[in-house]
Amino acid sequence: MVCADSLTAVLSAQIGNNLFFPFFTRRSLFILRRKTHPPTQVVLTFLMYHCGVFDNLIGNDNLKSIFQRLLSLGRLPNSMLFAGPDGVGKKQFALELARALVCRERTACGECSACQRVGVFAFPKTDDKDEHERVIFSGHADVGMVIPYKRNIPVNAIRDLESAANFRPFEAPVRFFIIENAEKMNAAASNALLKTLEEPPETTYIVLVTSRPDALLQTIRSRCQTIHFAPVEPEKIERHLIDTKGPAPADAGLIAKLSRGSVGKALVFDLEIFRARRDVMLDVLKDSLVEKDRAALLKTAEVLNDAKNKDAYEENLDILETLIRDLWLIKLGGETEVVNADILTELTILAVRVEQKALASWLNEIEMLRQSFLVNINRKVATDALFMEMAEV
Repeated sequence: MVCADSLTAVLSAQIGNNLFFPFFTRRSLFILRRKTHPPTQVVLTFLMYHCGVFDNLIGNDNLKSIFQRLLSLGRLPNSMLFAGPDGVGKKQFALELARALVCRERTACGECSACQRVGVFAFPKTDDKDEHERVIFSGHADVGMVIPYKRNIPVNAIRDLESAANFRPFEAPVRFFIIENAEKMNAAASNALLKTLEEPPETTYIVLVTSRPDALLQTIRSRCQTIHFAPVEPEKIERHLIDTKGPAPADAGLIAKLSRGSVGKALVFDLEIFRARRDVMLDVLKDSLVEKDRAALLKTAEVLNDAKNKDAYEENLDILETLIRDLWLIKLGGETEVVNADILTELTILAVRVEQKALASWLNEIEMLRQSFLVNINRKVATDALFMEMAEV
């Protein structure tokens, strides 16, 4: 049995010296916490601040430290807005916070039944409107989520959240709610949420998750503490892919760069499909710079816009843009930064045949083409125009 007083003295000294016990794992701390009686505040603070909260998440390490300190000090804001690109782990961070708050050991131990139930959701079918109009609770009765129904978050779902937020917790010290894709709240849903965000019960935490914070009402944003998430570093995504899915290191590195900091995108990335599409876009560059084959370019434009491929049109455009940026990097001597490093030799040969000014013009045309999608232009005509300009080099 571990003596609470002696342990408190040791931990107090270590915390005061800002040291870290490398041999304390999440599991050992869980056992230590259970065998320490009574649990002193110093022990609880040390466990919360130094245990493995967020250990299973990658990227945004600075936010991990901030959240750990806020948790240890009991100063976590009741209303938060998690903003950042899709797939960088915003919702997973929110669930980990929920786990830390409802954990029976107060450490996000991952071992107790409360921790294990937090992330277990039975989401309704996409066409089940009634189920989308209420809070969807996880296996834990104090952790719930609101998700969009098609393109909107129903106002009734927000009203149900407002009601649930004012109930006392069932089994944990707090209740925790996540609003996914919060930018999909319409004016009625946003207004229904305002009062709860402004005066949330002390035992209630609400996290809005969005990749488009500017689409939210300013009154919503002003009532939340905004937390900005950054894209995850490619090196960390690469290591995560190798550890979890086991691809070849070169493939993992390529996927990590192409995912643009999105772990979610990297995990579902189909490299075979990507390479097939990239070959088509590489042929566009060859037909423009080497063969000067306008007929082939027009044929490719037709194929990209036919019924079979139209859903992948924007992805193909992204691939072409990435290839052009790689050519630009090569012209600037930045070969080490090239995304498509596995075809560096082919790209280097093409880079010799084009000037930086032309590459800049192509990138500008692609961006203008992407913006024009909002007004439903004829994509086939626009693609023809882009390819013909590329052939003028």
